[in-house]
Amino acid sequence: MCLAIPGKILKIKGETAEIDFNGIRKEVNIAMVDVAIGDFVMVHAGFAIEKMDMDLASEIQGYLDKK
Repeated sequence: MCLAIPGKILKIKGETAEIDFNGIRKEVNIAMVDVAIGDFVMVHAGFAIEKMDMDLASEIQGYLDKK
């Protein structure tokens, strides 16, 4: 099973972005998507694979936060 996680872009440098995943920051390759700072993206295996709206990202994060 593959799992993609939503995150918010904080900084962009070339084809790499610093993305916030609910308090955890990681460097992610953004070469496959057209994004800007503040956008939300779905990330799988270190690559942003889809730009998404904030409401959907929040909804998915809500599912992931449940225990």
